[in-house]
Amino acid sequence: MKVLVVEDEADIRNLIKIALESEGYLVNTAVDGIEALKILKEQDFDLAVLDVMMPRLDGFNLLRKIREGSTIPVIFLTARADDMDKVLGLEMGADDYVSKPFSMNELLARVKAQLRRNHDYLASKDDDNNLLQYGDLAINADSCCAYVKNEQIELNAKEYKLLLHLMENPERVFTKKQLYNAVWDDDYYYDDNTIMVHISHLRNKIEIDPQDPEYIKTIRGIGYKLHKTGVHNER
Repeated sequence: MKVLVVEDEADIRNLIKIALESEGYLVNTAVDGIEALKILKEQDFDLAVLDVMMPRLDGFNLLRKIREGSTIPVIFLTARADDMDKVLGLEMGADDYVSKPFSMNELLARVKAQLRRNHDYLASKDDDNNLLQYGDLAINADSCCAYVKNEQIELNAKEYKLLLHLMENPERVFTKKQLYNAVWDDDYYYDDNTIMVHISHLRNKIEIDPQDPEYIKTIRGIGYKLHKTGVHNER
C-alpha cells in the first residue's frame, strides 16, 4: 500500500513517515500542495494524509485538485479547533480528520480503517460486473439504480436510459437525434425539445450546479457529451 504524506513541518512529516513505514506502507512525502500535485501526476497512491495549513497550496485546495480525478481516501491533519473547518473538509471529499496534537497510534488506526473500507468498496465493485462508474456517477445495470457519490438518486425510465447511454460512451458527442433514437428507439416522433427537457431534468439530479454542469456538456450546435476533466471511464 502506498501513502502520500503532505505536511510542511519537517518533524511531524518525518515522524509520520517512519510510523507508516514501520507498519509496512510505502511512503512518499511532500512539503506543500504544489509538490504533492507533481508527485500525484507521476504516481498512484492508496491514501493521502494532508495537513490543512500549508504554504503555496493549502490542504483544502489540494483536496479539491485530488477529487477532480481520484477517489482515494484522504485524511486531514488540522491544528484548527473550529469544527467548521472539519465540516468543510468532509463536505469537500475528505474521508476523515485528525486534530493536532495527535497520537501516532490514532493516526495509524485511522489509516488502516480507511484503507480497509476502500479495499472492501473496491472489492464489492469488482464482484459486480454490471457496475458502470464515471467520476462520482455510478449505475448498477442489474438493479437499474443510479448513484451520485454513493447516494442513490431517483430517475425515471428515460432519464435512466439517457444517463446509461452517456456513461457507456463517455467523451463521445451525440446529436439530439442520436440520443433520441438510442433512448426512445423511435425517430418517427423525434422532438428536439424532448431531449433538452430530459437533459435538464438529469442535470438537476446529478450536477452540483445544473447551470454550470461538471458532467453533461453542451456541444453548441451539435448536441451533448459526458465529460469531466481528469476522469476516465471505469467498469
